Formats: sequence, structure tokens, C-alpha cells
Amino acid sequence: MMIDRTEDEVIFRLPSTTNVDDLQDIADLLEFEETSKKSKATQKEVDSLVKEIKKGRWAETKAKTGL
Repeated sequence: MMIDRTEDEVIFRLPSTTNVDDLQDIADLLEFEETSKKSKATQKEVDSLVKEIKKGRWAETKAKTGL
């Protein structure tokens, strides 16, 4: 593995045998970190949003499965 830094970016060079699914997980984490560091949301707001999303997903699941 090699890591290069240019003026505009950081480049990771990995062997072509590297598991693409693992790379996607790492890319998702890095994207989350980059996006969330710009956020002004409080933890309380995040928790509230997660609760609201979960509630909506549960209602959707119940409707699809007839629970």
C-alpha cells in the first residue's frame, strides 16, 4: 500500500487483489467523517432524527408484512 499526497488530494494505492467491499466500507466511513465534520447538528438533534427514521421504517415494515 502506498499513500501519496498532492496539493488537492490524498491518494491510496492498493493491490488489485484488495476486497472491493472492504474498500467501500472504508470509503463510506471517510465520506461520513468528511460530511459530519461540517455539521452543526447537536447529538440530541441526531438522536431525534434517528428515532424518527426508525419509527418510519418500522411503520413501513409493518405495512408491508401485515404485522
